[in-house]
Amino acid sequence: MIRILVALSVAFLAAGCMDEEVAEKPDPVTLTAEAVGYFCQMNVLEHEGPMAQIHLAGYPAPVWFTQIRDAVAYTRMPEETTEIIAIYVSDMGQAPSWSTPGADNWVDADAAVFVIGSRQAGGMGAPEAVPFGSRNDAEAFVASNGGEIVSLADIPDAYVLSPVDTAAFAETSPGAE
Repeated sequence: MIRILVALSVAFLAAGCMDEEVAEKPDPVTLTAEAVGYFCQMNVLEHEGPMAQIHLAGYPAPVWFTQIRDAVAYTRMPEETTEIIAIYVSDMGQAPSWSTPGADNWVDADAAVFVIGSRQAGGMGAPEAVPFGSRNDAEAFVASNGGEIVSLADIPDAYVLSPVDTAAFAETSPGAE
């Protein structure tokens, strides 16, 4: 009798594992006036520079970020436990300008390259991790604004999680076009 109960338990557990759905990766969403930044609760379109959208399992709409630095920080916070199924960032190589980063020029964050340590401030005035879909575009940005090119995984935790004196950084950030 015990063997039958164990066999049935194993069968039910195995069947339960097969029923788990794997979340399909959604396409990026067009940036609209309804997009509000996750941390600042401000309209995303009111900020300059690259934006990010993170798609979470079980949620129909993405979580928006007014700065790439904030989106990367979100992914590194242990208290954020909802499964991330996609991260898209503005491809600044395709952006009309720094002040108009574009509504549909998204690139998968895992495929993008990022410039960190440049003189360019992000949408909230802090140092930015500037994303590009092309390494050539990132190299051109570095030539004008300084910094180094890294992958998403190579952005240091300290770069996105450490406090920043935005007033002091703004004094050294000339802006970019």
